[in-house]
Amino acid sequence: MLKKLETAKKLYLLKLTQDIPEYKRYNYEDIYNSIAKLTAIYGSRGVGKTTILIQLLKNNPLPTSQKLYISCDNTFLQGVSLFEFADEFSKRGGKLLCIDEVHEAEDFERELKQIYDFLDIKVYFTGSSAIALKSPDFARRYSMYHLTHLSFKEYLNLSYNFKLKSYSLEDILTSHEDIVYEILKGINDKKILKEFDDFLKGGVYPFYFEDRLKYIDRINDTIDKILYMDISRIYFIMPDKIDALKKLLATICTSKPFEFTIEGLAKKVGITKSTLYNYLNYLDKAELLNIVTNEAKRFANIKKPDKLYLANTNLQEAICINQDKGTTREIYFVSMLKVLHSLHYSNKGDFLVDEKYIFEVGGKNKSFKQIENLPNSYIAFDDIEIGFGAKIPLWLFGFLY
Repeated sequence: MLKKLETAKKLYLLKLTQDIPEYKRYNYEDIYNSIAKLTAIYGSRGVGKTTILIQLLKNNPLPTSQKLYISCDNTFLQGVSLFEFADEFSKRGGKLLCIDEVHEAEDFERELKQIYDFLDIKVYFTGSSAIALKSPDFARRYSMYHLTHLSFKEYLNLSYNFKLKSYSLEDILTSHEDIVYEILKGINDKKILKEFDDFLKGGVYPFYFEDRLKYIDRINDTIDKILYMDISRIYFIMPDKIDALKKLLATICTSKPFEFTIEGLAKKVGITKSTLYNYLNYLDKAELLNIVTNEAKRFANIKKPDKLYLANTNLQEAICINQDKGTTREIYFVSMLKVLHSLHYSNKGDFLVDEKYIFEVGGKNKSFKQIENLPNSYIAFDDIEIGFGAKIPLWLFGFLY
């Protein structure tokens, strides 16, 4: 085990020499200040989990010899007990261990539980958003933080080194005109609608800033890794069945949210209804899809169809040959709101947010007819810089985190 530890330290020192962004994601401070002995960071591939681990290590005041980064997808760790490895590190003065891709390790929940129970060491670990952490006995031992895709605000800050801040939904609803003026003043001569159009096509994943010309290729590569490595391994799906998942994504991409019934979608993809429900659940957990249920399902098992959206507009750009503008708007709205808020689709408007606010989403010519006279109702308008009253610019909902 000592040789494994020595190898890990050499790789860690090499990792520290690599350039990483100085920019801290929206929940970095909460993760850094976590007092839990075990702290989990979970999210889809490509959202920046590894970067946060390295930032945590670099910013922690402990001596380098007492800190270590390992990735469980590294071949030299295959078949190695995480507990035994952490025990060796702890015996030699280790205090902080960052474990990347923990779901690649065999029986990782039991191994982490043993670390918690028997070792005096702090652990941060990352895992795929597709992981099902089902053991209550393990879950009570750690704090969990979800890292999701970049918001529009984060994209602007990373693109131009701005210092734009986030706003609560309540502040946006009551003071959006003042907030917009503040934002427009903070972006200097940049045109917010052009930047928004660019973000819808590229910039949701942090690796956009590494090679913009190859960005779409990397998204498609990321999708394949999620399907063939994460979902296949975690849910025991044979590789030859993954094609059905890819076909399902493509079918959802080429249809509007309500175009297919469950029966029709299953027939189109060539799978049974029960298999379709499972596959939709896997894609949702892996953050390739957003499933939005009807508001009536909050109270009863009512047979209302779900709305199916790709998880973000950049996935739409990568997968869909032709994009429907209305669907793009809704994908964006859902992807920004669901990070911090509850979301259902509504019989009276497009969406019900936090059991309270009703939203219509549309272009600048969208009317209030469908939601007029309803309390707490708003329209998220595309193609406008500044709103008025209950008319709020769609782009502004990218400043929630």
